[in-house]
Amino acid sequence: MCSAHREFEGNIEGKSRRGDPVDRVSIKDVATRAGVSVGTVSNVLNHPGIVTDKTRQRVNDSIRDLKFVRNESARQLRAGRSRTIGLVVLDVTNPFFTDIARGVEDAANNADVALILCNSDGAPEKEHRYLTMLAEQRVLGVLIVPLLGGDQPFPEVVDRSIPLVVVDVKARKNDRCSVSVDDVEGGFLATSHLIRQGHRKIAFVGGSGRPLQVESRFKGARKAIAQGSPGLQLIPITVDEMSVAGGRSAGDKIMEIPGRQRPTAAFCSNDLLALGLLQTLTDVGAKVPEDLAIVGYDDIEFAAAATVPLSSVRQPSHKLGYEAARLLLDEAASDDHKHQHVVYSPELIVRRSSDLSWVRRPNRF
Repeated sequence: MCSAHREFEGNIEGKSRRGDPVDRVSIKDVATRAGVSVGTVSNVLNHPGIVTDKTRQRVNDSIRDLKFVRNESARQLRAGRSRTIGLVVLDVTNPFFTDIARGVEDAANNADVALILCNSDGAPEKEHRYLTMLAEQRVLGVLIVPLLGGDQPFPEVVDRSIPLVVVDVKARKNDRCSVSVDDVEGGFLATSHLIRQGHRKIAFVGGSGRPLQVESRFKGARKAIAQGSPGLQLIPITVDEMSVAGGRSAGDKIMEIPGRQRPTAAFCSNDLLALGLLQTLTDVGAKVPEDLAIVGYDDIEFAAAATVPLSSVRQPSHKLGYEAARLLLDEAASDDHKHQHVVYSPELIVRRSSDLSWVRRPNRF
């Protein structure tokens, strides 16, 4: 029996000819019921175009009646790779990473490939564990939003010659693809906007772990301060987590600063922090943007829907995921794949939370 026939036999859950649900239905059972050879059933499953309509219908009727499901895992095991890719993100609860995952999923669906989504929670041990698991699953390739930058060695997958693409961070080496956004430019856009609004003391809100993306946004903010007029201040506000709770904590810290030293604007390194900061200000009766202007980062869906619509630096999150998956699948399928570093430009979306012109507009209601 050839391997193409063996790969479907003996490992199928289903209903047998005797109707016992605990029995396993094999490709032989399907062939016997349809009155054809095992090879013909295999062709119906893998190359239906070479089988006559009448025979194909008979085989498909037998598959349906016996509730036969082929063992895709066994088939993939023999092929050496599964029809699956893995995606490891920092925080699956952050809508920005959800949008990236949707982009990856769309590209995977177009290629008839499944997606395994993993959440590292910003923890190195979880990142290592998921990369090892994905390698053990013999995935076609791995996409990762890394903890420590795009040039980590990632031996769990790279040493097994599994293609890997870095997402949301630019890799400096040419041994892998990366898809990212210019976060330095994003930080510069946000801070320059606040300076143009007349702010002299600007808080930068970021997490204590300071992943590379946040460091790049901070670098862009410092660049805007350096290019501005003398006397501008950038005041770092560090919180434990890049979440709404972290933003609320940042709000408490800002409100504890004595009045004359308190910043009049805040650039938050993601939108969840900005939304949490907005919540705290609302709770204490402070006005946005009069008492504190706010700019976030990512432009997630909730930014525009906030009580005070949130200004934010927009990243093309869906496009990030889609393009990264496209590059990964191309590398997995091609012997002459050339690594690319795709960098998108961010866009500042100005809304009410940082636009002082709203304060001067007459109330129409």
